[in-house]
Amino acid sequence: MVEGIDGSGKSTQVHLLDKWLRSLGLRVFFTEWNSSDVVKEITSKGKKKALLTPTTFSLLHATDFADRYERNISPLLEAGYCVLADRYVYTAFVRDVVRGCSPAWVRKVYSFAAIPDITFYFRVPPEIAMERILEGRPKLKYYEAGMDLNLSNDEYESYRIFQGRIVDQYESMVGRDRFVVIDGTLGIEEQQERMRRQVLKVIQRPVASLPAPVETRRAGGT
Repeated sequence: MVEGIDGSGKSTQVHLLDKWLRSLGLRVFFTEWNSSDVVKEITSKGKKKALLTPTTFSLLHATDFADRYERNISPLLEAGYCVLADRYVYTAFVRDVVRGCSPAWVRKVYSFAAIPDITFYFRVPPEIAMERILEGRPKLKYYEAGMDLNLSNDEYESYRIFQGRIVDQYESMVGRDRFVVIDGTLGIEEQQERMRRQVLKVIQRPVASLPAPVETRRAGGT
């Protein structure tokens, strides 16, 4: 599982890890946050019209996750697959709490979810993450910038405050949830190598040498 703020590079790294694990002959399933067809359209419409309250946002994401967990994640784990997730329940623990939801309530909502064998947390300053995001598009998204929280009338300042709070939540969870911290400011290849070495400890598969990093692309927002 990979976690981190938007623009931390986590999506780039988990896709590279996916390709690498498949090259080892392992059965891999990849899933990402907010991708269930059951609620994806509803969530998209709510975002476009800025109608989502913190509780509504939380419940929609919980529904999305529960659907993917029941249909894909749980059955494939039982079938012996390596399941990779671009954001897992920890995204809810962080974002919902920053938006004002009770930490205990949010964790209870997701209490059915299995604890990952390994969770990578990509640590990167919000300023660097925002630079990466804006390289690929002209402006920040409404909820991405935390504009629904009335932190600032300026979307860039709102983003800085909002993402800063998210970082604080992630940092508070590093020890409790046993995150493996990856420095998101390192080069793409170095990050990937560190991830692969950690994953090898989990899958306990002897590999004489790590394959050269597969093709890379610029990290962006997720």
